[in-house]
Amino acid sequence: MTGDHANAPLHCLVTGATGYIGGRLVPELLAAGHRVRCLARTPEKLRDYPWAGEVEVVRGDVTDAESLAPAMRGIDVAYYLVHALTTGAGFEETDRRAASGFAEQARAADVGRIVYLGGLTPEGTPARELSPHLRSRAEVGRILLDSGVPTTALRAAVIIGSGSASFEMLRYLTERLPVMVTPSWVSTRIQPIAVRDVLRYLVGGAGMPRDVNRTFDIGGPDVLTYRDMMQRYAQVAQLPHRVILPVPMLTPGLSSHWVGLITPVPAPIARPLAESLRYEVVCREHDIAQYVPDGAGQPFTFDTALRLALQRVREARVTTRWSSASVPGVPSDPLPTDPDWAGGSLYTDVRERTVDASPAALWRVVEGIGGEHGWYSFPLAWAVRGWLDRLVGGVGLRRGRRDTDRLRVGDSLDFWRVEEIEPGRLLRLRAEMRLPGPAWLEMYVERDENGRTRYRQRALFHPRGLLGHAYWWGVSPFHALVFGGMARNIARAAETAVSPGRAVPAVSS
Repeated sequence: MTGDHANAPLHCLVTGATGYIGGRLVPELLAAGHRVRCLARTPEKLRDYPWAGEVEVVRGDVTDAESLAPAMRGIDVAYYLVHALTTGAGFEETDRRAASGFAEQARAADVGRIVYLGGLTPEGTPARELSPHLRSRAEVGRILLDSGVPTTALRAAVIIGSGSASFEMLRYLTERLPVMVTPSWVSTRIQPIAVRDVLRYLVGGAGMPRDVNRTFDIGGPDVLTYRDMMQRYAQVAQLPHRVILPVPMLTPGLSSHWVGLITPVPAPIARPLAESLRYEVVCREHDIAQYVPDGAGQPFTFDTALRLALQRVREARVTTRWSSASVPGVPSDPLPTDPDWAGGSLYTDVRERTVDASPAALWRVVEGIGGEHGWYSFPLAWAVRGWLDRLVGGVGLRRGRRDTDRLRVGDSLDFWRVEEIEPGRLLRLRAEMRLPGPAWLEMYVERDENGRTRYRQRALFHPRGLLGHAYWWGVSPFHALVFGGMARNIARAAETAVSPGRAVPAVSS
């Protein structure tokens, strides 16, 4: 990084810290040694973020100039990361008023720089012909650039990372539809960018020289059609080749309803995204590299960005807390504060039982599961599942376990693998049988609010493609018998074990 503040710690104000980019930018700024103040209309929403205790949080709203004045005090760099992701009446005026007030307060507080993330717009297209979504973002950029405060205005197209609305739309369309009739915008050229690169440029933009006041196009090295992006996604996610049939009569409005029908992305978000996809958005320059140099392999290719977004999301979504699932500084991972529709589909089956035994007695049963002790429910069903797995080249139930009483991370356990173990509290198993998607089985030993021992069991499945969804719904009618019986009999085994001279019913149905 070069510039007046290249190596000096800065005091940064981040608006939109509860959003997708803002929530991932804050830890990057902290890692770079900067102090961070977050502006939030509802500060309580920031409590669940892993970095919440390391930042200053002030209550305020970009549309309220009075709240902005104290938030700007003592700030070196102000990040503007808020937009109305809707096309409802008056949203452009709201964006315009918010940007104008932000610019005015930044100038009054003598802020050194504004950094803004907007949308890449097609070359040569008049503003009046742009979608309201893109037009408003371009206008906000102009307002900030004309503010009198040096401004770095970054312009990006589709951002690739778990939780990004654009990426989630791509994910769901590709995973759920092996054959799809699509709008004509699947043939539009787009230059996507990895979220890691976006954040790198945002952090680096803070240290630019004071005489820099301009827009920068940012994108990855690949220019692809949306059809190309779906096929590449299918390849990286190990899905069959997708059959894509464009239909020109699907208007932007109709296509947004189509997206809403297929994906869980909310309609107010899906509509402006779908409308924007009809424009070719390709970078016209890469001047950002003069101020924020690219390292080896940067910016990331589209395939690399996909792998980064997919390789850990399944594991991260099943953990009980984000801090144990993600390595700090890995912004393509999901956050617990991402919307429910982000991160792909995750099916769960949860069972709980109050146990009339000590936590230690229950844990002995949990840690002894599998092998000669069996799986505590419907033995024939487990045996058949093992035989079927071996028929398709899987490991089946024949592996047993290393030790009859103790487990450690990495142990094989029939057709499971021990992924995590917290002695006396948690055993997490990852399935190694042949399945159309990764699966886990978690067993918890806890105490309830009354101090009684509680057993909690959670089966999770992350479907891969349409076959994965069909598999889950095909076997779900048997879950009450298999998983329900398992929870019931594990609790019963722990209770029986505390009575001298009585055997543990390992595989009773």
